[in-house]
Amino acid sequence: MAAISTPPHVSSPLPTPNKKLWCGPTLLASFLTPFQTAEAITAFSLDTPTKAPLPKKPFIDDKKCSSSPNTLADESDLEQDELDVLHTKFVGEVDLPECEELLLKESRCRFVLFPIQYHKINMANVQKAEASIWAAEEMDLSKDVHNWNNCLNDNEHRFVSHVLAFFAASDCIVNENIIEHFSNEVQETEACCFYSFQIIMENIHSETYSLLINTYIKDPAQCEYLFNTMDTIPCVKCKADWAFRWILDQHSTFTEC
Repeated sequence: MAAISTPPHVSSPLPTPNKKLWCGPTLLASFLTPFQTAEAITAFSLDTPTKAPLPKKPFIDDKKCSSSPNTLADESDLEQDELDVLHTKFVGEVDLPECEELLLKESRCRFVLFPIQYHKINMANVQKAEASIWAAEEMDLSKDVHNWNNCLNDNEHRFVSHVLAFFAASDCIVNENIIEHFSNEVQETEACCFYSFQIIMENIHSETYSLLINTYIKDPAQCEYLFNTMDTIPCVKCKADWAFRWILDQHSTFTEC
């Protein structure tokens, strides 16, 4: 852009203190005369040095953060005493000992449902879970097969099949944790009833995912690959190993599991 000279009858542009070029032509024009604005735009350059921004205080101070294991392999190499220390650091102390927690106190009353003690909180959820039970056989997959064969490309086939394979296995892992910890440790009857219905629903979900795989995938070798994702897909194996480490950990508290 050619420089615009100042007419003789107009005094030379005076320097404007505290006016920053980075405010942009539109905002700049509200402070300067038209001639000052034109010269400022002409002289503007992206290479013009600007004041360095003030250093921002980090939201988290790395120096104050405790170090933690980076991988499952690192964590598995730690001694139990070291793991106990890490649990305290990153999970926190439990205010109430588990032996004093009402829901965890051993009681022979757990084998009888009535009288209901926590109707609004737990029994209402039990009734909702019972009413929501459905069966995998209720689904009509005839249109799904047509769409799978005619509407999806190979990448979409791979994506959907891997998602189904992940959930077909992971729902059963959820059940392992419910059985090992929740149903075994919680003594409150209404809660245990809810866990029973949750186990039923997780099994129905797992059956559904497996049924979808059998319906969509016709290659037996591919089906076997998808049904064994904890061994055939590394990321699923890592997730499963992490889950089982906590499920089988006899030293962790109920809160941690």
